[in-house]
Amino acid sequence: MKPVRCVALLATMLFSLHASAEPLKVGDSAPAVTGTTDAGVPLNFAETYKQGYTLVYFYPKADTPGCTAQGCSLRDAYAELGRKGVTVIGVSADDVEAQKKFREKYNLPFTLIADAEKVVITAFGVPTRDIPLVGSFASRQAFLINKEGKIVWADFKASTAKQAEDVLAALKSLGE
Repeated sequence: MKPVRCVALLATMLFSLHASAEPLKVGDSAPAVTGTTDAGVPLNFAETYKQGYTLVYFYPKADTPGCTAQGCSLRDAYAELGRKGVTVIGVSADDVEAQKKFREKYNLPFTLIADAEKVVITAFGVPTRDIPLVGSFASRQAFLINKEGKIVWADFKASTAKQAEDVLAALKSLGE
């Protein structure tokens, strides 16, 4: 095979996206799913929703530059988000150990979900990208859910460094 064809084939394989389910949108019920936390214990999302607003954000891979910027954005605004009644949950296809290390390294004060089996990713309809010999990665997206379990804001091109700013703007538009 000629080098140009190899590069084209490799690029196609690297950037193929797979939608796991229908994407959720504003007004939809958020999935009542259970995920495994960075501490290795189950977290019932439906119970968390009842506490107030819940931000569920998806990122491709723990401890990579964009994902670190996104997590640190939310970390830095964590107190303000908390005053507005927001529980933050980060989700990626990383395993428990990778999530634990990521959380500890950057002092992330919120729960991370280790979704290697893509249960939560699929339930939210987040597309994944499969990279041969490397793994599967969730697209960067975020969902804000109210205490009734309804999605009130969705960000399908979630920001990295400005994720918290976007969430706070969404809360303001909701009257919070």
